[in-house]
Amino acid sequence: MTSLKITIVGAGNSGLAMAGHLAINGEEVVLWNRSEPTIAKMAETGIINIQGLINQQARIKLSTTSVEKAFLDTELVLVTTPANAHKDLAHAFAPYVKSEVPIILNPGRTFGAIEFANTLFECGVKKIPPIAETQTIMYTCRKIKEDTVAILSLKNDVLLASLNESNRSIIEQLPEAIRGYFSPADNMVQTSLGNVGMILHCTPTLLNIGWIESPNHSFKYYYDGITNTLSSLLERIDLERVAVSDSLGWKVETTAEWMRRSYGISGTTLYDCIHNNESYKTIDAPSSLNHRYIFEDVPCGLVPLESTGKKFGVDVSLCSLIIDIASNIMRTDFRKLGRNLQNLGFESKSASDIRKLLGVI
Repeated sequence: MTSLKITIVGAGNSGLAMAGHLAINGEEVVLWNRSEPTIAKMAETGIINIQGLINQQARIKLSTTSVEKAFLDTELVLVTTPANAHKDLAHAFAPYVKSEVPIILNPGRTFGAIEFANTLFECGVKKIPPIAETQTIMYTCRKIKEDTVAILSLKNDVLLASLNESNRSIIEQLPEAIRGYFSPADNMVQTSLGNVGMILHCTPTLLNIGWIESPNHSFKYYYDGITNTLSSLLERIDLERVAVSDSLGWKVETTAEWMRRSYGISGTTLYDCIHNNESYKTIDAPSSLNHRYIFEDVPCGLVPLESTGKKFGVDVSLCSLIIDIASNIMRTDFRKLGRNLQNLGFESKSASDIRKLLGVI
């Protein structure tokens, strides 16, 4: 069987998991990262160590900080960085993208494929390549050392939506080792408003700030940090997310429903689902607020949720509260920084045009 030449973008948790997993299944993997120290050891050895579900050494073809080398002869680009890097990446990649080579954002978070395509167009790319986004990363994983990753679980039926090619066609172009974990979404509302990271990450991080910043304590993010009371608040924020998707013409799953489907677990409430999820048991909380749970999930999740909700007349007051808390604590204007209607090009579009762009009508 002929191997695919695949470029993995990002050497964090999911980047190492995906690069290592594909490499041990015979694909020709190039790992790109913007920071040289992050990949220095892998650049020297070509080895990624995988632990957990898979215990194996993976040999990749190349680790590099050169976009030109990473994109040379590639047949597939899998982006695994936090979503707040997508715009900068599109600027950096624009001179090297090829119209026939798919770019898949793992995940896109909210409206990631739209932002990526808009940025490529602004950079002068005349023919936009197939760009897709997933609802979530297919791995529950944690980077242990610079060249070592633990894969805790593989999620089922990860939804994928493409902006400019059929969803099924994109999935058929994925390597066999991961193809079966993805399912074609009905439209981009399912992946973008189906983004549960904004529910599971932002509020628990902000409301556990004392423990996160304590130099003398650590705790398990999901098992210790999300109590029954906090979970009840998350369910109410989640209902706002579902209401915004309803206004766009498509009802997305609740976070509890997503968890039951993705992990094959049971549980009536979100609290039950979280605490029945064995994959979450060992996950530590962040040790700082300077973390993707804030700097990715607020501007690339809650901000576009809020702005879309307001445009469609949906009550998103709890979502707005969390953005306000995050912006004040971090002294950062996340609404200006993030994927607001103006940045996405939605501001002047009619409701019908937005639904059409998202594939609902």
